Amino acid sequence: MCKRNAFFFFPVSQPQGFGAPSVYHAVIVIFLEFFAWGLLTAPTLVVLHETFPKHTFLMNGLIQGVKGLLSFLSAPLIGALSDVWGRKSFLLLTVFFTCAPIPLMKISPWWYFAVISVSGVFAVTFSVIFAYVADITQEHERSMAYGLVSATFAASLVTSPAIGAYLSREYGDSLVVVLASAIAMLDICFILVAVPESLPEKMRPASWGAPISWEQADPFASLRKVGQDSTVLLICITVFLSYLPEAGQYSSFFLYLQQIMDFSPESVAAFIAVLGLLSIIAQTVVLSLLMRSIGNKNTILLGLGFQILQLAWYGIGSEPWMMWAAGAVAAMSSITFPAISALVSRTADPDQQGVGQGMITGIRGLCNGLGPALYGFIFYIFHVELKAVADDSQDAIIPGPPFLFGACSVLLALLVALFVPEHTHLAPRPGSWKKHTSPPGHPHSPQPPGEAKEPLLQDTNV
Repeated sequence: MCKRNAFFFFPVSQPQGFGAPSVYHAVIVIFLEFFAWGLLTAPTLVVLHETFPKHTFLMNGLIQGVKGLLSFLSAPLIGALSDVWGRKSFLLLTVFFTCAPIPLMKISPWWYFAVISVSGVFAVTFSVIFAYVADITQEHERSMAYGLVSATFAASLVTSPAIGAYLSREYGDSLVVVLASAIAMLDICFILVAVPESLPEKMRPASWGAPISWEQADPFASLRKVGQDSTVLLICITVFLSYLPEAGQYSSFFLYLQQIMDFSPESVAAFIAVLGLLSIIAQTVVLSLLMRSIGNKNTILLGLGFQILQLAWYGIGSEPWMMWAAGAVAAMSSITFPAISALVSRTADPDQQGVGQGMITGIRGLCNGLGPALYGFIFYIFHVELKAVADDSQDAIIPGPPFLFGACSVLLALLVALFVPEHTHLAPRPGSWKKHTSPPGHPHSPQPPGEAKEPLLQDTNV
């Protein structure tokens, strides 16, 4: 057998945390991380405009684009390593480096934006969190659990931007940065002290000296292999076409509301709060009802339909009330990603959840790189600039051209998703790659030759 270049990893002993691993541990980690960043919403918009007074949308797109591309490059390796080392170490790693830029906002804005870009290497917390949840839930519970995690992300943004805007106005940005840094440190301490490991020792490779090959670190490996199975290919194309405009929207929409639609910082914070509340309802109550009543695939299709309507409304809307109405529709479109994550989790074995979610996170990471840069470029070529530097071309017939482009992209995603099979498990195929060797007696022991499952969601090389 040919030997491949490999690098080896060895265990680090760590405390078990408080109680048995649960979804509540995951949601607290997500809440604290994004609450800290939500506090910085209004100050970041101000610092971004002051640092890059011209072509703010373009520079914002480039910063977020570099961060997203680095996330895409690192996601497969982190996902595979979390299947070997366990989830806790990588939760700590991703949260620490994702929050590392926060104190730099007042120290040096240039370094702040530079470190934000570089922090994309570890900005894959959701991938590890979804794998953590998959470790501790049954298949029929996962869509609800994923919805709860996604709703927690929305909940973290219900009040934090408003609190940050108020504190910034009354006491200055320095206090907001200190508070956000303290919450980020609280999240790190919570992971160190309270979060138990979710991946049992018996689910990991028999030897801690098991190699992690260079192929597993290759972010393009999953892209090269997705075409080997039609179901995986359709899921990946759907994720790419739907999340590309969503990533661009996240990177620029609040700046767009404040600078183009004349929203005040308080109005932007209120918009985020209302959108967050509606998203919580959509991703918990509505998602659970839809998954039980119309099924996984139809829930994805419905979410994509709402996303098309939302983006089209953002694109042609020229009045503030139109943005509020489209925001309500956007909350319903938030059911798409947890529904897709649930579909992927059903196809992956318990010891391969990190790989499966890492594949989706890798595609999303690629979109996080391309989407913001694409939106910034479209804003630039259509001469949509900030009020302070805008010219007569600001009064365009289409206020938000990138959003209309996004609606067309999601329409293509909807058409692709129509062909995703109704079944939730991939058919066996001879000659597939083999998984990690499991200990004797483990329920997921290697299959005999000729009965290996489809490699794309089973092989750690993804």
